[in-house]
Amino acid sequence: MPYRVASYAIMRAVCTLLLALLAACTTVPPAGPGNVVWVPSPNADDRRPNFVILHHTSGDSAAHSLATLTDPERKVSAHYLISRDGTIYQLVDEARRAWHAGVSFWGGQTDLNSASIGIELDNDGDEPFAPAQIETLKGLLAEILPRHRIPAANVLGHGDVAPGRKTDPSRHFPWKALAAAGYGAWCEPDPTAPLPPVDGPLALRALGYDTSDLTAAIMAFRRHHLGDEQQTLGDEALRRLDCLLRQAQPAPQ
Repeated sequence: MPYRVASYAIMRAVCTLLLALLAACTTVPPAGPGNVVWVPSPNADDRRPNFVILHHTSGDSAAHSLATLTDPERKVSAHYLISRDGTIYQLVDEARRAWHAGVSFWGGQTDLNSASIGIELDNDGDEPFAPAQIETLKGLLAEILPRHRIPAANVLGHGDVAPGRKTDPSRHFPWKALAAAGYGAWCEPDPTAPLPPVDGPLALRALGYDTSDLTAAIMAFRRHHLGDEQQTLGDEALRRLDCLLRQAQPAPQ
């Protein structure tokens, strides 16, 4: 009888030890604030970019720009750099957030880095853009936009999303030619039509611009759509604003 009692006690002790070991092997963390139980779900994917932001490098060579864009101390990058001869360099995976737009705004969005792909164009800002470079840009956009389902009108300049702070890709950039290929917003109003009753500042905001500095927003719009940097809208700019807003409206069913 004492033997059976001793055996029972030993078995009970072994079971208790096994249960303790099993409990130690579970992934349930101790209770209390700040503890997180990680339960992976397959129902997720990468964040989808919804804009392409174009820049000029302000440099005189692609090699110099590559050194800048890959320097850890400079903390600036882009997804792509296109040299004057049309060579494409990829610096950041499209699924990752590159540091190219900085403090930015478009249509209420204030962090364009998190929602865009940045493309740097090797250009000093005071020169025409090389034809080979623009043709390469068109080909790259033809791949990027369908891949991420980015609307054509969401190809913007750095100066559009950071008016007053940035001017790239400069007044020399061929926005009209790019739009003719299907990338970016452009509209040619009838210059003989009556001046539309459009509220300039309101129209700029509706288009997407940050108008907290109205003069900077006007200059950014004119740089993109009229190729100059005048500080007032004027009749031609108002016609273009009205034309762009009408173009953006969905067609009647």
